[in-house]
Amino acid sequence: MNKDEILAKSRAENKNKDVYEQEVLKQASRSAVVVQMSFATLFFVTQIMTGGGINWGLWAIVFSANMTINWVKYIKLRRNYELLIAISYTVLVLVMSGYYIYNLITSSTIL
Repeated sequence: MNKDEILAKSRAENKNKDVYEQEVLKQASRSAVVVQMSFATLFFVTQIMTGGGINWGLWAIVFSANMTINWVKYIKLRRNYELLIAISYTVLVLVMSGYYIYNLITSSTIL
């Protein structure tokens, strides 16, 4: 196999996408989730310390990012592990969202 054939095969495998750019986007996605979790934890602890209770909606939003990432990975890669994680995050997000909405409805002064 000569140099041109190797290059053509590589381009076909990567569909003309820059591998370095893909790696940077993957690292950026991981960093974004870590920052999101850090802020959520800060807000969560602050809200509990100030007597505000637990904001389950905040955590539903945070975990929805992980849920989405794992669903996309499962759809693209078809790995059963990704499906299991995606389903777990989906259940977690639905339970937290439901509990948050339930708390809003039961504590509402206009309903």
